[in-house]
Amino acid sequence: MTQTAAPSDSAARPRERRQRVQAAETGMAVLKALARLGGRASLTALATEVDEQPSKVHRYLVSMIEAGIVVQDSGSGHYRLGLEALYIGLAAMRQADPIRVAEPALVRLREQLGVTCFIAVMGNKGPTIVRFEEPGLPVTVNVRVGSVMSLLWSATGRVFLGLQDDAQVRRLALEELDGADAASRAALDAHDPLGALQREVRAAGCSIVIDTNLKGISAISAPIFNHAGQVCGALTALGTTGGFDAAAQGPIAIALLAEARAASRELGYQPARAA
Repeated sequence: MTQTAAPSDSAARPRERRQRVQAAETGMAVLKALARLGGRASLTALATEVDEQPSKVHRYLVSMIEAGIVVQDSGSGHYRLGLEALYIGLAAMRQADPIRVAEPALVRLREQLGVTCFIAVMGNKGPTIVRFEEPGLPVTVNVRVGSVMSLLWSATGRVFLGLQDDAQVRRLALEELDGADAASRAALDAHDPLGALQREVRAAGCSIVIDTNLKGISAISAPIFNHAGQVCGALTALGTTGGFDAAAQGPIAIALLAEARAASRELGYQPARAA
């Protein structure tokens, strides 16, 4: 009688490794689904989110509970992120530097589009440039690292004014408005200058100015959000009016917004899910 030979150790090991990898991938999918659902969800909701059977998802949740990554509420039976998950998140947040994350985008924008671009963060005196890149044929502008941008008339400043709900930002904007000359004030809404700018930026998701802050210069600025949904930086591209495509659906705006969104995702930002 012929006997079937048992699988050799060398043949079994790759199969076991594949199984472990698949198990790890499924476990990570369940954990990420729990995070997407706000950090707390029922077994049914989790199973639906990852498109797996509840019994299978439950097995992974049991392992995560044993590891302290997930906790099950005794009352509702819902699952939520545990203490170990919090430690992992805190470690990631400590590395979440908007300047470091967005810096490679400056090089890509400069090389792909040939535009001058920079990153700005909110400082004590207003939006302040912290990184600056320019192409081989730079645009002559009097802004560099350390320059403070106007909250009312620069694309960069309007991003912070429009999307950062902060008392300091409003105070600085009002001070700037009070000190502006009549010609500059005439370019703003007469009845609600700050509110009109805020609504415009919120509707567009970015800010575009043409000959507003600097004559002969156009600029587009996009917000960078942190894990809490707060504006932590602005990514701005600028160029000479006439040679710079400032259209909201133009290639510069599209590329700039894509880079800002990618940086925001790396910082842990998750846009609100549609109801």
